[in-house]
Parts: sequence; C-alpha cells; structure tokens
Amino acid sequence: MSGNADWLARSRAAVWHPCTQMKVHETLPLVPLARGEGPWLYDFDGRRYLDAVSSWWVNLFGHAHPRITAAVADQLTRLPHAMLAGFTHAPVIELSERLRTLAPAGLGHAFYASDGASATEIALKMSFHYWRNRGWADKRGFIALAGGYHGETLGALSVTDVALFRDAYAPLLRRNATVPSPALAADAIDALADELARHHDTTAALILEPLVQGAAGMRMYDPSYLAQARALCTRYGVHLIADEIMTGFGRTGSMFAWEQAGAPAPDFLCLSKGITGGTLPLSCVLTTDAVYAAFYADDPARGFLHSHSYTGNPLACRAALAVLDLFDEEDVIDRNRATALRWNTLAQPLAMHAKVRDFRQRGMIVAFEVSTDRPDFARWCFAEGLARELMLRPIGNTVYFMPPYVTDDSAFGMLVERTLEIVDRA
Repeated sequence: MSGNADWLARSRAAVWHPCTQMKVHETLPLVPLARGEGPWLYDFDGRRYLDAVSSWWVNLFGHAHPRITAAVADQLTRLPHAMLAGFTHAPVIELSERLRTLAPAGLGHAFYASDGASATEIALKMSFHYWRNRGWADKRGFIALAGGYHGETLGALSVTDVALFRDAYAPLLRRNATVPSPALAADAIDALADELARHHDTTAALILEPLVQGAAGMRMYDPSYLAQARALCTRYGVHLIADEIMTGFGRTGSMFAWEQAGAPAPDFLCLSKGITGGTLPLSCVLTTDAVYAAFYADDPARGFLHSHSYTGNPLACRAALAVLDLFDEEDVIDRNRATALRWNTLAQPLAMHAKVRDFRQRGMIVAFEVSTDRPDFARWCFAEGLARELMLRPIGNTVYFMPPYVTDDSAFGMLVERTLEIVDRA
C-alpha cells in the first residue's frame, strides 16, 4: 500500500475539500487517513492521531466499533437500500419507535434525511407548511439566535448567524430575525419576548441550538432560557425548533440537551451527527401529533413535499439502532457523567493557565479561549496538534475537546498535556 505522499498528491489533484480554502494546503499538508480504531486515527505511514473532535462531532463510540460494523454488515446482506416512498422496512420502523420513546414526550413522528443541514431544511419547510395548511400562510418568517449555526444549504444559512458561512451567499438568502444569544446577553429572553410580541403573526418558528452554540465557539448557556423560550413560543403561537444535531445523543450530560430544560417538548427536534456513531450519513426530524395531523388529508398538496433518495436508508438505520443498543447496554449517559467529572479534574492545568480564558464544560464538551496575538491561531494550532499526535480543530481562538466517549483517562490526560505545550507556545 502506498504511503502518505502518494495519497496526498492524488487527493490534492482530485478532491475539493469542504469548508477549506484549498490554497492553504500548499503549506499545510492534508493528512491521508488509512484506518481508525477507538479514539485513534492512523495515516498511511503508521502515525496515529487522537481524534479530539470526534471527526466533526459525529463519532461517539470510537472508529470501527465492532458492534456497529457488524450491524451494518448484516444489513448489507439483507436490504442495503429501498425507497421509502410507498415502501417501508424493519430498521426504519424500529428506529422511529425507539427514538419516540427516547425523545421528549410528544415527539412521535420521524422524517428522515441524510445530513444535519437537510434536517434543518425539513424543520423550516414543515413549520411553514403547517401554518399554511392551517390557514395562516403569512407565518413564514423565522427567528434565530445570534451566533447560531444550522447548516450551509440556503434555507439553513438563512437562519445561521456565522459570518464566514453566511456572508458570501447573502444575496441568495431570505432575511430572518436574529435575537441575542443567552450565552452573551443577560437580557436575551426579554429581547425574544419583544420580537415575538411584535411579529408572532408573521413568524413560523424560533430555531436554536440547546445549551451549546457549536460553530460560534462552543458558547454555553443556562437551561432556564430554553424553558422560558418554550413558554413564549406557546404563548404567541410560534413553533420551536431544537437543533440537536451536535448536542444530541449524550454530548451534554443527557440523551438530548432539551431534557435539561425541564420544559414541554419542542415542536421539532433535529438529529444527525452522532445518530449513527460516525459510520453512515443519517438525519431525522421528530415532530408532534399536531404537526403530523395538519398534513393528513386527501389533497396531495397538503402532504409534506420533501424527499431524499436515501431517506431512511436501511444501512444507516441499522447503524443507528446499534448505537442505541450501546446506550442501553452500557449505561452510557451515567458513564459519561462520571467521565465528564474526571475530565474536568484532568483539565484543570489548562483551566488555570495564564493564557486560557473562559474555561467551560457542558457534559462531554470542554472549551476555552487562548489569549494570543497570532492572527492565524486556528491553523497554527491545528498544525501544532498534528505534530503532537492530536487532531484539534479550533474555532478562531477557541480550542475545544469533544473526543469519542471511549477515550480513556490516559488518552485524555495526554490530550491535556500536549495541548498545554501548544498553549505555552501560542
């Protein structure tokens, strides 16, 4: 098998990489990966890297987990794919039933796609179409939080407030309202209340990332905001969309971050990333009986007009079922809570470092800012991490750890120790 150099040359010639200025790779080489095992990734020259970001936040139980791999392999011999329009199959039925029992009460209908941005699109379209079917076609606007991120397709970008992703495509986007983030503004709920009071008759839904705003730099906020936002949306007749694409499946200390709100369920719950443990693309939107009923009619135009060729793919659904089996059989949520406490202790040398600001943690997510004058800190830190067997992907000056749940204390201690070396040099 060829080494890194050969695969690197071939990739640069043929592959256009996501969210990447390709010219960067003239000086910052790509890392050709050959295999993964547990929390580790290995290149073609045998060098290993600790996957400290779960490969864009998707890998829950380590790479090439034998239980998930076996489930997919078994399904491959039975039914790799079938269209879900006019047909159904066991994996998608079983997954929908299990998600209904796990999700906040009342979310009993599952609509599938293949990625997080598509889940956002589904929730936005479904909310608007609900109101139109109910006779309120003017309710077509949306409210999003400052710093919120919900994907990079055009509908998702219209409710995303991260300039790097949004501004280049601004002429193509619908304008929607943005209210202050509770992670930064003490009066955020008052601003939301004012926006809803003035514009609820033209607003379809509020969309937010519960507890942690990921792409904004792992901004974290108190669950009380979710409960208050839920009450306001109910009062003013506006849907609430909880984007748990990143926070779902145990990342924040509960199966879904919304559980910590102690409030009635959102109208839509968007799921993806960890749902298959980082094995196959899958996303899902869970919604209520009331929303489902608004589309149930003789008129085809009142049905939900959205589809993906791979909707409810059996292989992806089997992978998701294997992930849920692991949660059930290994008591993952309680184990994660204990692990999070140990990680907090292990990370204290970083929390106390003179160059570290706003050290914070929510469940299995650890984040902090690094005080530095380096204008290229994120790229520099990424390269320094690779030199130390770490896969880090800072957001601006924010360094965060979100490794697979199977990362042991020894590996996490190594992550902290070697990140300290990087911070020292920043």
